[in-house]
Amino acid sequence: MKVVETDTADDEARDVPALEIAGLTHDFGKRRALDDVSLAIRPGEFTVLLGQNGAGKTTLFSLVTRLYDNRSGSIRVFGKELREHPSQALSRIGVVFQQRTLDLDLSVVQNLRYHAALHGMARSLARARIAEELERLELGERAGDKVRQLSGGQVRRVEIARALLHRPRLLLLDEPTVGLDIGSRQGILDHMRRLVREERLGLLWATHLIDEVAPDNRVVVLHEGRVLAAGGVDEVVRQAGAADIREAFGTLTGTKPR
Repeated sequence: MKVVETDTADDEARDVPALEIAGLTHDFGKRRALDDVSLAIRPGEFTVLLGQNGAGKTTLFSLVTRLYDNRSGSIRVFGKELREHPSQALSRIGVVFQQRTLDLDLSVVQNLRYHAALHGMARSLARARIAEELERLELGERAGDKVRQLSGGQVRRVEIARALLHRPRLLLLDEPTVGLDIGSRQGILDHMRRLVREERLGLLWATHLIDEVAPDNRVVVLHEGRVLAAGGVDEVVRQAGAADIREAFGTLTGTKPR
């Protein structure tokens, strides 16, 4: 897939959503994984997709990234219908999947060079961007280390650096802090919120952890494949008639939040 230059300023002037999903339904045989899901994410928004394991978060990510083909509903990335313009849409997405996807026996920089090559980046450009991303994620000194020598938090930061190499305008992160200690989790959250704020990225952060929701985030509550509520934290709390987002999630889903 080649790097595609895009007119970000024009998109924002037209108020084009970074991601717009409408009426998305997906089945695995007789099991319905997603049921008429609709949501929208705009540039500069940190949106939390909040749902317990099995809610459909990973299925949604798989459809947006074309690992699965959507046969119903619509997925648009900056106005581009995913099925009609897959290359243009996907070139604007950076993704970190729940499962680790780096080659453990390659070095950090070798993993990133491989990703850059897949996006058709010239070596000189790839070298500059790799150095830049590793530096701002405080991994510059680990560039030559094999991935298996890194801590869990460092591996996640390498995956984030990889997702950012081709300068996406939409980031998708599926349970990116699972298995990490509190310090690593908070460091990654702080970095991503800073990116959203400073670079006006659209970001969809999938998690089952209530404490990863900040007061100024937007929230989409997904449960058993259905969107139960969406909006700012205060709006979702008000819709549920609850005192806070933890109580709201439990009330909406009938479950005990973590």
